[in-house]
This record gives sequence, C-alpha cells and structure tokens, in this order.
Amino acid sequence: MSKTNSATKTNDEWRAILSREQFRVLRERGTEAPGTGKYNKCAAEGVYNCGACGAPLYKSSTKFDSGCGWPAFFDAIPNAVRQVEDNSGGMARTEIICSKCSSHLGHIFRGEGFRTPTNERHCVNSISLTFADKDSAKGDSK
Repeated sequence: MSKTNSATKTNDEWRAILSREQFRVLRERGTEAPGTGKYNKCAAEGVYNCGACGAPLYKSSTKFDSGCGWPAFFDAIPNAVRQVEDNSGGMARTEIICSKCSSHLGHIFRGEGFRTPTNERHCVNSISLTFADKDSAKGDSK
C-alpha cells in the first residue's frame, strides 16, 4: 500500500485501508476508551508514527506516564503535528492532527504541572499511532 498523497484520500479510500475503529478515531475525531490502547504503557525506544499515513510524529524520548489512560508526550517531532482549536463537547481544547494527512491524534493540555520541559501533555489515542522500535526500519502493522 502506497502512503503517498494521503491528504487527498476520500473517506471511501480511508475506509478501505483503516479498520472501523481507526476510521472512527483518525477520520471522525473519535476517542478510544482510556486504558485500552496498546501504547499507553509502552516503554520501548523508537518513533511513534501516524496510524493513517505513517508520518513520524513522536520520539519515545518525549513520552511520559501521565496516568491519564492514553499515551502522553511532552513534545512532537518538529512540524509533525498541527494544533487546531477545538470547542466541541462544551470545552475549549487544542486538537492535534497529523501535519501530513490531517488525521485526528488527540489533544494537548497545558499547565497541568507535569515536570516536563514544555509543561504540555499531548494526549494521543493509541489507535492513531503505529510504533517503530529503534532497531526497526518500519512501524508495526495495522
């Protein structure tokens, strides 16, 4: 499967390559249940990539255990994610999306007091990610 031109895919094309749950979260801005994602407690060294297009998003060196039930990172790879104002659900938040394919990743929370260099928590759905360990050239399969 080619991962080029992923930002121009139609919903039908996305449905053909993503599972139903991946489509719900990545393309319809859903959220997986807390504590259910496979990367929440992952401590391996490597890179977390977009589950839709494969673009590198986060290095494991920026991942931390926030206790929130989703993978948490204090910073993204430069220019890998875009921040979008999100006022859904009756609250003001900052949504994070993949810069390459505009898929929904999660939200950024600021000023929560975590001892990180940025004082940010990028709360990311595991299903929005794949992982490539430091010794691997590719991410895991979907």
